[in-house]
Amino acid sequence: MTPSAAPALRRNAVEPALGELHALLGDRLSTAQAVRDHHGTDVSYHTPYPPDAVAFAQSTEEVAAIVKICARHGLPVIPYGTGTSLEGQIGAVQGGVCIDLGQMNRVVRVNPEDMDVTVEAGVTRKQLNAHIRDTGLFFPIDPGADASLGGMAATRASGTNAVRYGTMRENVLSLTVVLADGRIIRTARRARKSAAGYDLTRLFVGSEGTLGVITEVTLRLQGIPEAISSAVCAFATIEGAVNTVIQTIQAGVPVARIELLDEVQIDAVNKYAKLDYQVAPTLFFEFHGTERGVVEQAETVEALAQDNGAGEFHWATKPEDRSKLWQARHDAYFAALALKPGCKGWATDVCVPISRLAECIVETKKDLAASFVPAALVGHVGDGNFHLVYLIDPNKPAEINEAARLNERMVLRAIAMDGTCTGEHGVGWGKMEFLQAEHGEALSVMRQLKIALDPDGIMNPGKIVRV
Repeated sequence: MTPSAAPALRRNAVEPALGELHALLGDRLSTAQAVRDHHGTDVSYHTPYPPDAVAFAQSTEEVAAIVKICARHGLPVIPYGTGTSLEGQIGAVQGGVCIDLGQMNRVVRVNPEDMDVTVEAGVTRKQLNAHIRDTGLFFPIDPGADASLGGMAATRASGTNAVRYGTMRENVLSLTVVLADGRIIRTARRARKSAAGYDLTRLFVGSEGTLGVITEVTLRLQGIPEAISSAVCAFATIEGAVNTVIQTIQAGVPVARIELLDEVQIDAVNKYAKLDYQVAPTLFFEFHGTERGVVEQAETVEALAQDNGAGEFHWATKPEDRSKLWQARHDAYFAALALKPGCKGWATDVCVPISRLAECIVETKKDLAASFVPAALVGHVGDGNFHLVYLIDPNKPAEINEAARLNERMVLRAIAMDGTCTGEHGVGWGKMEFLQAEHGEALSVMRQLKIALDPDGIMNPGKIVRV
């Protein structure tokens, strides 16, 4: 499946629009091929689609001015954060102007007493946590990449801490958004709850730039835990590892992170990070709380793990050891690519109710065992979400077709289990074909919302819904 081609009328609008944009931005408008190529490429296997130009915005008002010019000429607008998306969200599939928000990187306001912060869209999660470290607070959503917070809101990102702290959906209090006609709106105030009108914040969280450009984000913060400990534990079977996760959640243990790596991924991590973990299905744990609370959590989980065929727990309590452990987990994608030099990674994910997780993973692993395309499995399994990276040669149609077949089987299996085609990667254009099976008639409502907010179809067209 590939996106639709650019309408011919839009091609004729490029030059006059770029003339106006150059007058507005000067050298901050680039048509250089290398810059355009960079902004049309994410970290996935998807075909790159460079925009016609890249506009480097420095304020909400400037974004609004850019959008108004593009709207007058019917030119598509594609927001860009750090380019770490995985389902083709940033590809300019119909040409147009990419708005790079990276220079909008100011922390606007920190409210320690209210435990919230307002940032411009280009601020990254690591930048934010470094800025607020001395307040005793931190922002817990950790998708692995040092993504921009605007991009994380746009793609409804989550990550390794989601089992305890939730996803961007639960942690965004308010957004400033530039609409398709250039209007600037604020979706909510900073109050922790409100019954005033439609929940516009949730509408734009996960909209992937198809309804507007997010320029500011107000976020919940959390207190830095008194104590943190991490552990790694191998299992005889993947069923044993997943059942440990299910029982941990059902027991109400407030574990911060539970990550699953299958034997293929553990082997890749060992080779890439020069580690010596046992090559077997493995869980990475992290516990947050008081000194005593962390010990109690760990003892409960260790007992459950032993009942499910676990080996010895290997603990990491020093900050540097924990950092090394989780860096190895975050490098899993690149570690997997290193197993097959020259390959591309077809990254995909699904999420199912926790009670169906073991069944979904086991059936998926059976498909992989019978296939000639290698794949590594990792998962934020504490909330029923797992990922595969198919290792493919993009020049071999047989490998691409096989990965597509495996991916479709996994996605439809998850949907049949009342799950979703994507727990955190988002839709982009890579998973559009599965939305009908998942949402049914609700997909037509999404189209109506798209048309209402973007009647001319200029906001990141060719993504999420077809209009």
